[in-house]
Amino acid sequence: MIGLLRNTGLAFVALLFLASGICHFLLTQFFVQIVPPGLPLRREAVYVSGVFELLGAVGLMARPTRRAAGIGLFVLTILVTPANLYMWRRPELFPDIPESLLLWRLPAQAALLATIWFAAIDSRAGATGRSSA
Repeated sequence: MIGLLRNTGLAFVALLFLASGICHFLLTQFFVQIVPPGLPLRREAVYVSGVFELLGAVGLMARPTRRAAGIGLFVLTILVTPANLYMWRRPELFPDIPESLLLWRLPAQAALLATIWFAAIDSRAGATGRSSA
């Protein structure tokens, strides 16, 4: 059962970051808009984070790179927290997104971090993806 949950989590995280990474290039202006204005090189940050999201998604798919990819995506998810906070604190700048959804991005981010940890980083995971604890 743990193996099924872990594999489901891996698939979810990989698909989420694959889609998000692609969107960084297709919807660049939207992503630039959510980067807090005080940060430098906003467009470049969007491109770089999009590349890392794509690399992380691909890295999750291979067992030898899974843990490193998980750690990278975990750190990246923490690093984008200012964008989530900015959107939540400035909802008038994002009128097409319901304010309640902007608030829910924060606990969703915590759940995503937990899923990345469980599915890709947890060192108790054996080679088969099952917990050895």
